[in-house]
This record gives sequence, C-alpha cells and structure tokens, in this order.
Amino acid sequence: MDIRTAAIVGAGAIGSYMIWGLADKLGDGLVIAADGARKERLEREGLIINDRKFELNVRTPAQAKGADLVIVCVKYGSLDSAVDTVAQIADEHTVVLSLLNGIDSEERIGGRIGMEHMIYSVIKIASHHSANAVEFNPPAGRMGIYFGENEANGSTALLDQKEMTQALARLFDGTPLCYHISDCIMQDLWAKFALNVSENLPQAIIGCGMGGYFDSVYVDLVRTRLREEVFALARKNNIEIPPESAMTKVGSSIKKDIRFSTLQDLDARRHTEVDMLAGEAVRLGKEYGIPTPCNEIVYNLIKALEEKNDGKFNY
Repeated sequence: MDIRTAAIVGAGAIGSYMIWGLADKLGDGLVIAADGARKERLEREGLIINDRKFELNVRTPAQAKGADLVIVCVKYGSLDSAVDTVAQIADEHTVVLSLLNGIDSEERIGGRIGMEHMIYSVIKIASHHSANAVEFNPPAGRMGIYFGENEANGSTALLDQKEMTQALARLFDGTPLCYHISDCIMQDLWAKFALNVSENLPQAIIGCGMGGYFDSVYVDLVRTRLREEVFALARKNNIEIPPESAMTKVGSSIKKDIRFSTLQDLDARRHTEVDMLAGEAVRLGKEYGIPTPCNEIVYNLIKALEEKNDGKFNY
C-alpha cells in the first residue's frame, strides 16, 4: 500500500499544518475537500501558513472520491457534516486519519464507513488561526502527530492495520511533519484527552495564557483536578495514563502567553469544543458511575461564557 493522493477535510489550524507538511511531496495529489461558498473562498483566498502563501487544490467531495488517505481536521461541531464528506470520498481502500481532539471521532466516522478504515491518531501542536492566516512553531520532540495500530479495528483483504500504519510513515518521511508511531495509541488518545481537558479549559475561564498554570496555585489546582477525573475515566476502560507521558505534558518550548484553542475561540466570540472535552467527561462519568464535579462546573462556566459572547446577557 502506498499513499499517493490525500484529501484534507477542514482547513483550519490543524488542516493548515498538514497542508504545509504534505503540499510539496504530494503536489496535485493533495486536495482540500469543500463545496459551496467555502470552496469558492478557499480557491479565491488560499491560505497563508507561516507567512507562506499556499494556492489550494480544492475539490468537491465527489471530485475527491477514491483518495488513498482522508485527513479529518474539522472542529468538533462540524464533525457530523465531516462524516458525510468522508463517506462521499472514501472507497474500499481509503485510509482515514482523524486529528480531532476528544476520544470519539474515530468511532463516529468508522461507524459510517467501517472501522477497518480508521487509524487512531492524536496531534499535539500549538498554533494560532486568524482569517486565512495560520502560524505555528513546527513541532519537534514529543510534539507532532501520533498514530498506531488498534487491533480492535479489524481488517479486510484490502486494509490491514500494520500496513496502513507503515504507509502513513512512508508518506510522512521526507516531509517537515513531525510524527511518532505509537505502540499504545489508545493510551495516547486518552492522555491527549486529559491534556486538552486540563490545559485548555481553566485558562479559557480565567482568560490567561499558559503561564497561569505556573504562576497561580489556584489555576494549577483546577488543572490538576480536571486531569485526575479524566485519569479515573481512563482506568474504567483499563487504560492507565502515566502522569509524565508525552501526551500529558505540554512542550517546554511553549511560551507563557500561549492561548490554546478554547480560549482562542472565546476571544473570537466563537462557540468552543467544550462538549467533546468536559462535556464528554461528564457524560462518561454518568455512564461509568464516576463523579466528575470539576468537569461539570468547568463545562457550565464555559457554556455561560459562550452565552455571554452570544449577547444573551451583558450586564
């Protein structure tokens, strides 16, 4: 199996990182799947990624049909429509890599097209997205993309987890993308979930950069309590997350003024992805019979901030 064509669904911060990394290697074999007004805008404006202007090869999902690889990079609120897009693109040999935060996007996509197409993955990158411009420090060390085999996905005559993983590695070799083949991808998935819940959400409520966790014992305490609740949920799934795992620590190169995606959304008066973070933790806590009081409070506070941004109250 070799990957010669790829379709990216979602051209935000994560999608831009993948475009930046794969454009030179795949050339016209790399397409952005979009239609309607969004297709027209991307074709007209392109993207500015780390000060480089990228002219995009934008195709409708029908035109992208049969891509060897589909990379899903949308926000969680757009996942349902992205699943429809992936279903239009994928054929029997297509590999799908979902780089969304959270722990359920693979199941939601695979439930539509078949889990044998899915390679579990997570991505750890700090970026800022404004209009059609994206900036990020190219990941290194423990940052970047993690992916690996999940035997529970099953296989078919055309799709084998090991072969799919090796094909992705060959694709990423020789590109500026930073990647890691994981021996324990489900552990990494849950560790990244813990990282997102604990690092994204407290700073979004306080309205502070990453330095708040180091300079305030109170902000750090909220971070710790959120992480402990997610660790308890992971143990219910027989997954033990090492406290110092690569996916539970923020890279040392991150500056104190960095504002992660949830706070960026609130700053831009957009709705956040809190439903797939604290919201999912609360849902699982109720399902498993595990208390998640800190996640529940944080969830409601961020929902209130969304309502405030929407103008529901401003007094």
